[in-house]
Amino acid sequence: MEHNQPIAEKIKADNSKVFALLSHYLNQAPDFINKEEIEEIVQSGVSYEYAFGVLLAAAFGMDIVDNADDKDLFNRYFNRMIHRLGAEEYSSNPYYSHIKIPAVKIGNSELKYEQYKPFEGFVCSDIVRTEEGRQIPQIGFFDTEFKFPAILENGRIWMTITPNEIETMKEPVDQAFGNVLTYGLGLGYYAYMVSEKENVASVTVVESNEHVIDLFREYVLPQFKHADKIRIVQADAFEYAQEQMGKGQYDFVFTDLWHDVSDGMDMYLRMKEYENRSPGTVFTYWIEKSILCYL
Repeated sequence: MEHNQPIAEKIKADNSKVFALLSHYLNQAPDFINKEEIEEIVQSGVSYEYAFGVLLAAAFGMDIVDNADDKDLFNRYFNRMIHRLGAEEYSSNPYYSHIKIPAVKIGNSELKYEQYKPFEGFVCSDIVRTEEGRQIPQIGFFDTEFKFPAILENGRIWMTITPNEIETMKEPVDQAFGNVLTYGLGLGYYAYMVSEKENVASVTVVESNEHVIDLFREYVLPQFKHADKIRIVQADAFEYAQEQMGKGQYDFVFTDLWHDVSDGMDMYLRMKEYENRSPGTVFTYWIEKSILCYL
């Protein structure tokens, strides 16, 4: 056991280093990499992902040729971390195909399309955990501009439907059945996708933000083919859970109340406490794998 300790500590340190580097990149300069630089490297016969990784590593000050530690980190993480995504795969998603978002404002909330620039990096799926305990973030990019629906609060992006939301909601959409409850409305992506399923009878959405509900009711819900299945309750999620989870009226619950892992951990743990009130219900949580990696 002693013998493995340094390896486990090294992996933990590697995980932390990669998260710190990526956090800085995604928050400060996600559009740092440009088409010309990528194309130049790709000409040598490598993939777009590899070229993206090389440029990212250089931006981080890593020497992946002569420094053994940097080279090791690059090979263990970057090769499994970076993904070139096809815009058509996402634009053919049912929500993207059928729901059109107008540019409107209600109160401090604004509905509009935002976009990723070509080669702008973003989180595109849940963290992948390897058998040896490495935690590999998943970073995607498009080689063309990619537009996505968003709600802004006071000019700041608050809710979106990006490839990350689409990928990380696939499982809870596939698993949903019967009478579904979802905490958090956003732009109604989850509610739309599960309402399309024949084995889903009803979708109750609990949302506290009045402006978000108004925007959704007026501009998005009328475009739903199965709008009759949707019921919106304006309430605090935890108060609703406190009052309603003991009644056993839902078959499936999906919680999506957080922006990302950092603000999600406490809410996730808090919501988990209500599971035992409704033992016959299946509970799922947005980006649960990533939250568990941090916990």
